[in-house]
Amino acid sequence: MDFILIIKALILGLVEGLTEFAPVSSTGHMIIVDDMWLQSEEFLGKYGANTFKVVIQLGSILAVVVTFKDRFIDLLGFGKVRSKLSAGRTSRLKLSQVIVGLIPAGVFGVLFEDYIDEYLFSTETVLIGLVIGAIFMIIADKFRPKSPKIESVDQITYKQALTVGLIQCFSLWPGFSRSGSTISGGVLIGMSHRAAADFTFIMAVPIMAGASFLSLIKNLEYMTMDALPFFIVGFISAFVFALISIRFFLRLINKIKLVPFAIYRIILALIIYLIYI
Repeated sequence: MDFILIIKALILGLVEGLTEFAPVSSTGHMIIVDDMWLQSEEFLGKYGANTFKVVIQLGSILAVVVTFKDRFIDLLGFGKVRSKLSAGRTSRLKLSQVIVGLIPAGVFGVLFEDYIDEYLFSTETVLIGLVIGAIFMIIADKFRPKSPKIESVDQITYKQALTVGLIQCFSLWPGFSRSGSTISGGVLIGMSHRAAADFTFIMAVPIMAGASFLSLIKNLEYMTMDALPFFIVGFISAFVFALISIRFFLRLINKIKLVPFAIYRIILALIIYLIYI
């Protein structure tokens, strides 16, 4: 077994896990770290570098499922998650609302998948996405309602779910960030940062899981016994670090908002541009 290869698999899993659900763009970080340093196409070529990335993304997805397990059980009709609305009524987030939020990006993703894969997966385009996404996050924090009308994800309406889903389409540009776009969109229409983050994470599971499993099925030829140690290490690494990242982020987001993440993105883009471009 190649120990160096195992370490690199561990690092890619770490990058995926720490950045997948923070508004900093996991795709952007993966492209930057991989293209500029690890070169997975070279060291994982025989095992399928793209398949490896799908596998570690599944680790991040599992971390969300674990964190929101009660919520997902309720969405599937097996639990009783409830929250009180200001009017004294009770409500809960519905599976149909999540689906409404997923439709726009799903449709655009299918229509423009080939174009995105061919023209937008480069360091240069990621830097553009990082900066534009950061500006959008700053705008969201500056112009959001001072008193959020939606404190809990259970108060989200179908119209709001659709609006967030439409804004999520921006995240199809690598570097823009799925969570960055949806959390920003959510706070702009009156959600608290925590409610927007919860909805973002819940929406991420079906769309990411569906895309990952389809990609995995297409690349089953790479799931060999030789490849398993690297896939397992990457999967576990992504799961553990995503679990830590999600719980830390959810405790933090209502306190620091989006601007610090936006500043980080701009600084990162500037450093990468000065060093590598």
